[in-house]
Amino acid sequence: MTADFVIGIMAETVKVTLLVAAPVLIAGLVVGLIISLFQAVTQVQEMTLVFVPKIVACLVALVAALPWMINVLLTFTEKLFVNIPMYIR
Repeated sequence: MTADFVIGIMAETVKVTLLVAAPVLIAGLVVGLIISLFQAVTQVQEMTLVFVPKIVACLVALVAALPWMINVLLTFTEKLFVNIPMYIR
C-alpha cells in the first residue's frame, strides 16, 4: 500500500461523506436562511421559531434522499470489499 493509494481511499471516503450529508445540510441551511430573513423583516426574535422548521426540513430531506444515500453508501462499501485483495498487496 502506497501513500498515494491511501490518499485516494481517503479522498473517496470524504467525497462519499459529503455527498451523503449534503441533502440534509442544504435543507437545514435553506430553511435557516428563510427563517432568518423572516425574523429580520418582522423583528420577531423568537429562538424556538428556528428549531422546529429546521428539524422538520431535515427529516423531510432525509426521508426523500434516503434511498439515494443508501445506494451511494452501498456502492462505496461494495467497491471497498471487492477490492480488498488489491489493498493487501
